[in-house]
Amino acid sequence: MSSQATISQQDIHEFAIEFDPQPYHLDVQAGDDSIFGGLCASGWHVTAVMMRLLSDSFRATGIELLGSKSVSKLTWRRPVFAADSLVSTLTIAEKSTSDDDRYGLVTCDIAVANQSGDAVIQLSTTVMVGHDPQGARNNG
Repeated sequence: MSSQATISQQDIHEFAIEFDPQPYHLDVQAGDDSIFGGLCASGWHVTAVMMRLLSDSFRATGIELLGSKSVSKLTWRRPVFAADSLVSTLTIAEKSTSDDDRYGLVTCDIAVANQSGDAVIQLSTTVMVGHDPQGARNNG
């Protein structure tokens, strides 16, 4: 499964003001002078965008995403700059039952890359998915 989003300078600024007010997320000159070499999105912002992409992918395939259970690995690989288009690729690594009959567990490996194909985030997460009583949903 894959999905796409583009990050704007306004997106970077608004997220940073609210959640991660570091100078390199708020000010172009500070970003240029930073180790990142430009105004860049917070890693948490990019992670939130990844969650949106994940949700969209599950919704598009008719799988009911009930919530996240865990993130066992998260690596920010490189900065995301204004006008970067991000594409996520989700691979289902494992499916299992849970102790709760209302949902099953799906472990996903997710890679997010920019428009050049450079990895910006990699993570593994386990999510809770609804059961389909008729067995009609896509199983991955």
